[in-house]
Amino acid sequence: MKIEKIKLDDIKRCYCASNINMNGENHVMFASEDPNVLCEMFSGRNFEKKEKIWETPGGCMSIIPIPGKEGEFLAVQEFYLKVSPSLSKIVWGKYTDHGFEIKDVQHMPYIHRFDIYHKNGVNYFIGATIATSKTCKDDWSVPGRIYVGQLPEDLNEGISVEVLADGLYRNHGYWHDQDNGEDVGYFGSDQGIVKVTPPAKLGGQWSVELIMQGTIGEIATIDIDNDGEKEIMTIEPFHGTEIKIYKKIDGKYQEVYRYDNEIEFAHTLVGCKLRGVNTFLAGVRRKDAEIFYVQFVDGKYQTTVIEKGVGPANLAVVNEADRDIIVAANHTMNEAAVYVVTD
Repeated sequence: MKIEKIKLDDIKRCYCASNINMNGENHVMFASEDPNVLCEMFSGRNFEKKEKIWETPGGCMSIIPIPGKEGEFLAVQEFYLKVSPSLSKIVWGKYTDHGFEIKDVQHMPYIHRFDIYHKNGVNYFIGATIATSKTCKDDWSVPGRIYVGQLPEDLNEGISVEVLADGLYRNHGYWHDQDNGEDVGYFGSDQGIVKVTPPAKLGGQWSVELIMQGTIGEIATIDIDNDGEKEIMTIEPFHGTEIKIYKKIDGKYQEVYRYDNEIEFAHTLVGCKLRGVNTFLAGVRRKDAEIFYVQFVDGKYQTTVIEKGVGPANLAVVNEADRDIIVAANHTMNEAAVYVVTD
């Protein structure tokens, strides 16, 4: 397996790494957590085409395409832990002949991570606030929440949401997965990992299940050892110093792997396929500031470092027919980059 890096641009405190498919082509997107740094999109075989999505503001960790809406997405803007009261909001991007038009949709204090689930023709919104209120950056006295709602056909109407779960301190971790072809989500906080499932039909009840306790900063899942049941990779605790893999043994998740390098400020995890192999991908923002992946080879967990010194805040993986693309918001290096993975 060969991995080649392409640096796309300098982006101060690059924070968001995402992808939107338009006209049958993948377009990778990057945004900053800094208040006054632009958001950009790159496309083309070598991502040589660059377009500006917005100039300001920043504070964006999540950009999510809207299912069934070509060239449309929702994104977080103005998530700043140092600003109180919170300015965080959901915005709507729509691609036009003049590029993306961006409109405010919903003010949601401390909204940090969100997603859109599509089920039975309905687009459901689900979002996590890292806290409900704060007096300063280091105030964690008020827990975060998980909110859910239905996306209207016309997003100018805003999104009506209700609280699905409360009492989740440092509600930072999130992973989107599928069970039997249906969307599910995993949220990580100081209370552990909560699994949520959309209702079977419109107007029905969401399922909420605590599947593991612990101080969880991030989560990803993949069946890394190909035994038919998915394992969980975690960062522990919030912005943590440990990266582990848990396997369900006798009905309970038990630790089976721990990354043995000393780390500081681990921040991003992905469960993915790299050239068809089930893989965990991880990024650390400080100390060695590395990107690495873990695979299960010949009965053992094998760890490979892709690059040090870059410090990704977020990673995303896009699988194409002849290659895979690792989209990397390299926060420490202040750069937007992709890593092209080929056989």
